[in-house]
Amino acid sequence: MFSLYKKELQAFFYSPFAYVLTALFMLIFSFVFITSIASMDSNVFKFSFPDIFYNNFFYFIFIIPILTMRSFADERRGGTEVLLLTSPLSVAQIVLAKFFSIVTVFLVMMISSLFFPIWTAYTGQVMWSSLICAYIGFFLWGLVCIAVGMLLSSLTGNAIISAILGEIVMEGALLADSLGGTALVNAYPQLDSVIKWVSMQRRFIYFSQGMFRLEDLVFFLSATAVVICWNIIAIEKRRWSHN
Repeated sequence: MFSLYKKELQAFFYSPFAYVLTALFMLIFSFVFITSIASMDSNVFKFSFPDIFYNNFFYFIFIIPILTMRSFADERRGGTEVLLLTSPLSVAQIVLAKFFSIVTVFLVMMISSLFFPIWTAYTGQVMWSSLICAYIGFFLWGLVCIAVGMLLSSLTGNAIISAILGEIVMEGALLADSLGGTALVNAYPQLDSVIKWVSMQRRFIYFSQGMFRLEDLVFFLSATAVVICWNIIAIEKRRWSHN
């Protein structure tokens, strides 16, 4: 499993792919960071990093499907999927190796953004408790999206289609989150409660407020695990069809 993880990681970092996406992430983060400073009403260097993370996720949601689109789609398009599925590794090991390699790239992006709060700490004040919780919430939110992106990549042999489907699904999830609490949904209390329960935005808000709730941690990790299991089942089914 580690050998496949290493191979996948090398595929990211031995090509411009990971560096371009990291640079794009930093560009987006810088834009939101500078916009937040420019919109301040006073010369007091005070703004909310969790708000920046929250606003940044709406931009970052376009990067995640690009990051995951090649995970399985390229294997099918290049004809290497059969070799991979007939290797000594189990399907679960294959999926996890690819998942952890993408998560590593995601972590590199997040670590690179530490420049902004560190620089801010020298010129102003940073609420580190709130910031750390925001980082954790942002990371957990990203894990779910990575798992979804990989699942969609495993269901199609075209990386571009996988990316487009990922954008649609993730934007649809954000739209569904925004419907919670509206008059239309409030007319159906059970539907409203379900939307609020599965809403990742609402759970991230608790992290952004410096509240580390076990309930939210379990939700994000469980959602990630469920989607990964779906991915394993989908590939296992295709593996048996090849046999």
